[in-house]
Amino acid sequence: MTRTLLVCLASITTFIFACADEKVGPPTVEKKPFELELHGDTRVDDYYWLKERENPDVIAYLEAENLYTDSVLVETSGLRNRLIDEMKSRIVQDDSTAPYKHGDYYYYTRFEEGLDYPIYCRRLGSMDAEEEILLDINKEGAGEEYVAVRGFAVSPNHKLAVYGLDTVGRRFYDLRILDLETGMLIAENIENVTANFRWANDNKTIFYTRQDPETLRWDRIFRHETGSEQEDELIYEEKDDTFSSYVYRSTSGNFIYVASQSTVSTDVRYVSADSPTDPLQLLQPREVDHEYSVTDGGDRFYILSNENAKNFQLLEAPLDNTAKEAWSVVVPHRDDVLLEYVSVFADYIVLTGMQNGLTIMEVVDRISGETYQINFGESAYQAYSSNNYEYDADVFRYGYESMTTPDSVYDYDLVKRETHLVKQKEIPGGYDPDNYQSERIFVEVRDGTEVPVSLVYRKGMDLNGQNPLLQYGYGSYGANIDPGFNSNLTSLLDRGFVYAIAHIRGSSTMGRDWYFDGRQLNKKNTFTDFIDVSKFLIDEKYTSPEHLYAMGGSAGGLLMGAVVNMAPELYKGVLSAVPFVDIITTMIDPSIPLTSGEWKEWGDPREKEFYDYMLSYSPYDQVARQDYPNILVTTGLHDSQVQYWEPAKWVAKLREYKTDDNLLLLQTNMSAGHGGKTGRFQRLEDAALYYTFFLYLEGGASE
Repeated sequence: MTRTLLVCLASITTFIFACADEKVGPPTVEKKPFELELHGDTRVDDYYWLKERENPDVIAYLEAENLYTDSVLVETSGLRNRLIDEMKSRIVQDDSTAPYKHGDYYYYTRFEEGLDYPIYCRRLGSMDAEEEILLDINKEGAGEEYVAVRGFAVSPNHKLAVYGLDTVGRRFYDLRILDLETGMLIAENIENVTANFRWANDNKTIFYTRQDPETLRWDRIFRHETGSEQEDELIYEEKDDTFSSYVYRSTSGNFIYVASQSTVSTDVRYVSADSPTDPLQLLQPREVDHEYSVTDGGDRFYILSNENAKNFQLLEAPLDNTAKEAWSVVVPHRDDVLLEYVSVFADYIVLTGMQNGLTIMEVVDRISGETYQINFGESAYQAYSSNNYEYDADVFRYGYESMTTPDSVYDYDLVKRETHLVKQKEIPGGYDPDNYQSERIFVEVRDGTEVPVSLVYRKGMDLNGQNPLLQYGYGSYGANIDPGFNSNLTSLLDRGFVYAIAHIRGSSTMGRDWYFDGRQLNKKNTFTDFIDVSKFLIDEKYTSPEHLYAMGGSAGGLLMGAVVNMAPELYKGVLSAVPFVDIITTMIDPSIPLTSGEWKEWGDPREKEFYDYMLSYSPYDQVARQDYPNILVTTGLHDSQVQYWEPAKWVAKLREYKTDDNLLLLQTNMSAGHGGKTGRFQRLEDAALYYTFFLYLEGGASE
């Protein structure tokens, strides 16, 4: 299939198309040198001006890049449509989530055939009762190119609900309060806030978080009284621009908490959920390098703290004395277990953490103190707490999946120590988990560290070096990329691909040291870990440089940028989604959204030591005159996390410097933000684009 696109001698101020009979030529951008001086060093940024969001020439350039990408991939349109159809065939169109008990109701969301968005529902007493439709997002977002509903939360008496609505993609939400008895919205406007909010026990007070309109830092907590005409009260403002604040509520329903955190420091305030107008109380003042989180168990506070416990320990404190001297150990620190999250019930505690690179869940009997682990039974998997709203429950609900096992919801009986499968996601279209093999290996990298890698592929694969392999990585903020299930991935696996997740340093996969070994002045370990995993997969004949592909997004996009500068010869193609690639320029400008809160993660380049180190790997600054692999870059015009101009500048500079004829494509979603499309079918278009790019490079465009 071809499409004739004639563009001859067309010039729109800042870019020029080459003449083409069949395809649009790559845009070339006008260079406007801009000098950035710091620490006696001058960097010249020829494309700095692309940050002018309102400049029509910038928009025209982004649209020209989109046109070029479309023209290059036009012959793959048939394949892309087939992929979308395949992925859609694995979706139960009239599906629903596992219902969960909250008060006297069972809540769930469901989808209707052909519709993109969920419908929020409940039933009183049992699932045999009549269904109440609470919110239909398909109607809420009718006529909008982008719609995101976040944080849907019912009041304690289950008569009201609040949710956040964003129709731009910039993550500014309008809070809407819904009367669940009448189905009508309450005419109270809380505009341009975050999707972080919680109800107090009086069923009318809502605590919510507002962000700075320019930096987007979550910096203020407000109290809103539904039905009152009085102005919302600011109850906390975080003055330190390296910290952000948010609000949460304990499962017991006793307290509302306001936490302020930076990368490696925390403090928490609290107020009784029964007395929401009382002043906030500080649990423990912030200290450098002290991270802690708090919840309560009715008669006491429970605290996860890393003080003298790098992997955290669980402590308890009386409600009337939260000084550290009053804290006592419940679960001590262990060198081989990282504690990350605690769920507290009337009689039990469930701790979620990491051990040997895998999620563990430990149950603690609050009376006897006995501790034991829930057994998951697979060598690579993902598990997480899910919809536990009942404080007096003796059942703990968790989600579970692996690279071959679809999303599953389990109820674990804390008394009988038995597991019951509530619902496993059905995967139609002929999916059979027995056709696929998952494995977990450890790769020794250049400094002797062993990096875990999760893999999945079709059974019977011959390790002959000719298999296409897609390697994924992230490695920042201590975030773990667990080996979960992705039905879309089946389209690659069935075409002979191997999929590998490199659990590189910068995550917390192997404990807190794993994170510290991949941040700030150790950041290059993240990149070399990924590269060394690639070399291992090549050496062990899982793949070869002619068939190896890499993928990462956001901070993982920075990873991709560093990797293609450092070892471009290893990869046939690279997908860099919403990439954070201009790290120096962004991190020296506190007015750019989210910058100040990132200094503890990456380092502050206003200090020369950090400047020199960050400059040495900054993907944008280190673009070289060398061959690069085929590269697809994606971004969103309204991205609030990584501004669109970073990938746009990076592509412009790569196109100027690279010495090869490989593809370099930029796709900008002009009506979305950091997360791309939101509808369950719309999202398939993004996945199909990515997979089509890899298959196109494998010569499968006309399959």
